Amino acid sequence: MQAKSSLAAPTRRQMMSAVAVTMGSLAAVPRLLGQPQQNMMETPSTGAEGLLTYLHQEVEVKAAAQRVYEALLDSKQFAAFTGAPADISRDAGGTFSLFGGLIVGRNVELVLHQRIVQAWRPSHWEPGVYSMVKFELRERGAQTRIVLDHTGFSEGNFRHLNAGWNEHYWEPLKNFLA
Repeated sequence: MQAKSSLAAPTRRQMMSAVAVTMGSLAAVPRLLGQPQQNMMETPSTGAEGLLTYLHQEVEVKAAAQRVYEALLDSKQFAAFTGAPADISRDAGGTFSLFGGLIVGRNVELVLHQRIVQAWRPSHWEPGVYSMVKFELRERGAQTRIVLDHTGFSEGNFRHLNAGWNEHYWEPLKNFLA
């Protein structure tokens, strides 16, 4: 008769938790050793969310898809709802500069009143490093559901970007279109 082992293989959740704790512990090492940490413009995400390199958000706005599309791609309207300078090409392949040059990139695909896909980057990222941002506009009566998929950013940026979309895009856009 064989004895059963009392040690079960760890679950995926247990493994992810262990990785998150380990990564968080490694981040604390410079501080514990009295070494200065690298200066960053935003606080990096930690734990399991620190490993995420994508985010998905869905937001309802009280406006037609045409108005939302125009606000996102018109330099004057974008500047009006964000309160910051913007220079946005309305052509596929055209460049954009948002928030006074803090965000720059290029329009990859534009489907009139339906979809905007952009190669997008904060200007403090390394040159040539871009993430992808896709806005899907789904009109439902007098409202539009904006489905955002932001992919390809570096680990540690999730928390800052996730909050930033709400603070710098969705809330000001909702107020502008109201």
